[in-house]
Amino acid sequence: METIIKQTPPKTRWLTWFVAGATWLGMSFLLTWVSNRFSALTDWRAFLSLDLACAILFAGVWRLLKSEKLPSWLLKLSIAAALFHLLVGVFWLVALPRWGHGTPPERAGYVMGDAYARDTLAWRLARSPKPLLTAFVDNRKADQYGGMLFISAAIYRYLGLEKHQPLLMLILVAVVSALAVPFTWAFARRAWGESEARLAAWVMLLMPEAALLGSSQMREAFTMTLAIAAFYGLMRYTQERSWVGLAWTLVPLALCIPFSPPVAAMTLAMAALLAGGLHFIRRGQPIGRRKLWLGLAVLIVFVSIGLYFVLRQFTPPGMINPLEMVRWWFTKSAQLQMYISQHASGWMQKVFKAYPTWVELPVLVGYGIVQPFLPAALVAGSAAPIWQLIAVWRALGWTILLAFMIYAPLLALRPERKPAFTLTLSLIVWLVILIASVRAGGDMWDNPRYRATFAGLQAALAAWAWVEHRRAADPLFRRALLLVGALLAWFLPWYLRRYTPLSWPVVDLFKTLGMGAITAFLLILWDWARTAATIQLDEAPLPLAQPLTDPPPVSGND
Repeated sequence: METIIKQTPPKTRWLTWFVAGATWLGMSFLLTWVSNRFSALTDWRAFLSLDLACAILFAGVWRLLKSEKLPSWLLKLSIAAALFHLLVGVFWLVALPRWGHGTPPERAGYVMGDAYARDTLAWRLARSPKPLLTAFVDNRKADQYGGMLFISAAIYRYLGLEKHQPLLMLILVAVVSALAVPFTWAFARRAWGESEARLAAWVMLLMPEAALLGSSQMREAFTMTLAIAAFYGLMRYTQERSWVGLAWTLVPLALCIPFSPPVAAMTLAMAALLAGGLHFIRRGQPIGRRKLWLGLAVLIVFVSIGLYFVLRQFTPPGMINPLEMVRWWFTKSAQLQMYISQHASGWMQKVFKAYPTWVELPVLVGYGIVQPFLPAALVAGSAAPIWQLIAVWRALGWTILLAFMIYAPLLALRPERKPAFTLTLSLIVWLVILIASVRAGGDMWDNPRYRATFAGLQAALAAWAWVEHRRAADPLFRRALLLVGALLAWFLPWYLRRYTPLSWPVVDLFKTLGMGAITAFLLILWDWARTAATIQLDEAPLPLAQPLTDPPPVSGND
């Protein structure tokens, strides 16, 4: 039987390219006009050039992933993610000067103060005669590590801008962050299957924190994509044992170093942990050959060198061991965040005064895990309502995702779920959440963006948990929702008491937590009893039918 291959007619192909080119030109001029505050087309050549470079970058990555047989809908979804991030960034540029608090970052159209400081410094560096490599030297007030500052300054300098165009850098950020969508799909597909991969890609598109970082001039927009690309490479290498899979593992890790050596080191450690889980699954079969361990050894050397040169400006003189420098940096950062959180929040000061010292760290870590906290976002108002809308958007997304992060390891404990891999992945995700909470405390901006570097793993794990729940109608998910809902319900009046005239008798933090835990326990117990009763009723044997000894009576006349 002949196989009929449908080919696109030449006229249709040329029409497609014409429409794509016209769209590209139109978008470039539109972005130029918006960036110039709807008044001119200054620097339109720079926008055309960067748009073309981003299109080539996107197409190049897509071609490198061609062995994954990427479906056509994923291409549309990835393009939609890039456009969505860009549209949100344009919204910040237009809305914040009008509806914000009037701070310098808001007047310039930046949703994050760090992005404003770094981008402003990048423009000054681009306009100065200094070499761009000075971005990596003593600029920690704007960029601790220099990678993002270097890229921004290079774009501003070599594209020959007449004036500072914040939207120009946003184009690159939106495209790079959108590439996390196909990498998340590819990782989830190799880990579980098509259903989980499709849902993971959608979760990555809709995740508020990923969209926020993808619409800001932040380095996490790059590290978020590079991290999930490295984990995809690890999955590919363990299944194919090829040099291509090894390259997909090591190259993204190496590219993370200029943006953040600590993130590169942590990604390497988490990848090694996942490799250990995969090795356990294979029951003694070697997960890699000499080239894997040689590559990891070389990468460890490079990461250690990067850590040394970056952290030496923070650590005391004479400290040369990279591991000791990381330990010192992490400890001091946690102490600083604890101090800032304690003195920035009145209720934290009350908690710390009323309870022993050992309570401080668990409270700050727990507070960091739930940030941004939905009850606080719903109740705590703002002089600029747009900021409350942003807070609710982020908090709602994290609350839903957190419920899945609680449910996934519980589900993975079931022996029929192949627990080694999913438990290891759950452990990695929770280690990242805890490290971010210790590192940034209750900061509702730094803490979420630190853990968002591993957003691809979170999206994949949530997708797996939902698909498994749908397959088996597992009651654990419902009970995880009851747990989260009970805690949120008790904290809602607690925050209302703080910000409104509402009189609420439960004032103590630990009493509120205790009441939420008791309520959750009772709800889960009720759900378990109800489910058990339903199962017993369904499994009860039906009564045997009695044999008919006489014919049934006949009604009516013959």
